[in-house]
Amino acid sequence: MSANAAAQLDTDAVETYLTANLPGFTGPIELHKFSVGQSNPTFRLTTPSGEYVLRRKPPGVLLKSAHAVDREFRVQKALAGTDVPVANMHLLCEDDDVIGSAFYVMENVTGRRFDDPSLPELDKPDRRPVHDEMCRVLSAIHSVDINAVGLSDYGPPGNYFERQVGRWSKQYEASKTDNIPEMEELSQWLQTNIPADDGQRTLVHGDYRIDNLLWHPSEPRVLAILDWELSTIGHPFADVGAVLMQWAMPPGTEGRGLAGIDRTAKGLITDTEFVESYCRHRGLPGIDKLGFYLAFNFFRMGGILQGVLKRALDGNASNPERAKKLGGFVPLFANAGLQAAKTV
Repeated sequence: MSANAAAQLDTDAVETYLTANLPGFTGPIELHKFSVGQSNPTFRLTTPSGEYVLRRKPPGVLLKSAHAVDREFRVQKALAGTDVPVANMHLLCEDDDVIGSAFYVMENVTGRRFDDPSLPELDKPDRRPVHDEMCRVLSAIHSVDINAVGLSDYGPPGNYFERQVGRWSKQYEASKTDNIPEMEELSQWLQTNIPADDGQRTLVHGDYRIDNLLWHPSEPRVLAILDWELSTIGHPFADVGAVLMQWAMPPGTEGRGLAGIDRTAKGLITDTEFVESYCRHRGLPGIDKLGFYLAFNFFRMGGILQGVLKRALDGNASNPERAKKLGGFVPLFANAGLQAAKTV
């Protein structure tokens, strides 16, 4: 266990709590901190009784409604037994006195992770099935009967995008460290171009992308969807826009996008094919004003990264150096959002 990991998790306190509250658990704990998970620090706990994953709120002063591990726990627990693949949830601890913040413990799902949507580690014929599965699973999220699984109150009623644009505009203002005119302009454009409510009200993941999925070791099959912090009841096209937003970024380890790549030559799905496949899965005729949903996602991601940067400067980031690097991308996302807005 590294000194940095130890500073972010009191393993003795965790062991005492789990011994008393998690049936079958036995210590001691061997701790590994995952490098992924900028928002909520995430750890693998290796013990004589098995492996677990612990996800906690970060230390320090936090933005209102951010880092809601209780919501992450609730939604994944509710989805158990549905067509949406999630890890098994063990327990939620909301007592800040245990380790200094709320946390939950879940099953450790063993599988593959793909960080790059161009899937260079796979042979060409094996790439398209992965993107097809991404599309199928996304449609499964949006097809969940929220009343049947007890999530009808998981998000407020009303126009989802009106609510979200307002929320992320406030979040951005609360975490500003510099003036970025493009973010201000994009915020104003979104507020005046919100589509009329078409009545769709579904579960949305909020951060659906390939690196938030755990895959079967040898099959193009998702075993678990991770990082549900931004999930809510809202409009499904926000998730579709999130996928296309990620793919619009530059390729490589930083952008992790597909911009400029000849997707057909590489055996990858195109944006048009993805949207058409998604609509077939859900029985929809198509998606109007797709540019708005792209612009919204660029703005929200800019706001998220601004928050990551603010935590780094305040000394509360999970991975400070990476957090500062990510914060430098905020203007890039803002400009991309303004370009997407021109297509509406």
